[in-house]
Amino acid sequence: MRELYPEIEPYRTLRLAVDDIHELYVEECGNPQGLPVVFLHGGPGAGLSPYHRRFFDPARYRIVLFDQRGAGKSTPPAELRHNTTWHLVADIEAIREYLGIERWVVFGGSWGSTLALAYAQAHPERALGLVLRGIFLGRPGELRWFNECDGGASWIFPERWARYLAHIPEPERGNMVEAYWRRLDSDDEAVRLAAAMAWGNWEGGSTALVHDPDEPGSFGDPQVAINVARAEAHYFRHAVFLEPGQLLRDIGRIRHIPATIVHGRYDIICPVKSAHDLGQAWPEARLRIVLAGHSAADPAIVDVLVSATDALADRYG
Repeated sequence: MRELYPEIEPYRTLRLAVDDIHELYVEECGNPQGLPVVFLHGGPGAGLSPYHRRFFDPARYRIVLFDQRGAGKSTPPAELRHNTTWHLVADIEAIREYLGIERWVVFGGSWGSTLALAYAQAHPERALGLVLRGIFLGRPGELRWFNECDGGASWIFPERWARYLAHIPEPERGNMVEAYWRRLDSDDEAVRLAAAMAWGNWEGGSTALVHDPDEPGSFGDPQVAINVARAEAHYFRHAVFLEPGQLLRDIGRIRHIPATIVHGRYDIICPVKSAHDLGQAWPEARLRIVLAGHSAADPAIVDVLVSATDALADRYG
C-alpha cells in the first residue's frame, strides 16, 4: 500500500494580487523542472495543510499549491466579495500564467474536486491529467444531504447533528444554511464565532470512517472555523455558482483527459453516489471506491491518490 511522501518545505512562496481586493498565497515544492501539478484544497475556505504537499513525488513533480480567496494565508481572510467558483477558476489560470506553466496535472479533493472539474472543463487544453477525491458535484441533493433536515447525513450521525441543529431556533430550521448564514454574517463577532464553531463541529467531526460522536470538529482554530463556515455557507446558498447538473453535462469537454477518481464507500459528507454518477458519465476515467470515509488522509485513499500521481509522472516523465 502506498503512503504519503516524506514531509517537504516549499522552495518558493509568493503572493499574487488577483484583483483590487484579493491577494493569494502560493507555494512551490519539489523539483522546479518536474511535471507541474496544481493542488486544489477543500472547503471552500479550508486552506492548505503541510500534508497536501506529500501526495506527489518531490523528485518528479513541480508542486504548486495555493490558498483560495479568503482562505488560509490569502488575504483578506474570510472575504466573500468577488468570491465565486468562476473567480477561483480564473485564479488558477492567473497562477499558471504567472508561473509560466503551459499545461499541468490538476489534483483536487472534496470541494477541490468540484473546482478541478470546473477548471478543466473551462480550460481543457491546460489539463494533462486529473486526480479527484471525495467527489462533490454541487447538485441540490448533495447540498441538502449534509446540511438540511431533509437530508440523510443526520440519520447517520444523529448525536453530532443534534448539536448542529440545537444552534438554530426551531422556526428557522426549514433552511439551515440560510439560518447559519444570518449568524455567520452578523455584525456581532461573538455570534459569528459561535455559529462557525457549531458548523465546524458538525462538518469537521464527520470526516473519519471510525466516528466518535463526542470528538470535537477539526476546525478548532477560530479563524479557520470562520473562514470555512462563511465560505461554505456563501457557496452553498448560491448552489456553488454552477448551473444544475453542469459538471456532468459538460463531461464531454474533458473525456479525453486521463483521470483517476477515488471515493470512500462510507463518505458521509460527500455520498458515494456522486462518484458513481461521475463514473457513469465518464467511463474513460478510472473509478476506485475504497473502504474509507471522507478524509484524504485515510490510508486506502492515500494509496490510490499516490499511485495515481506516480502513474501520471511515469506517463509524462
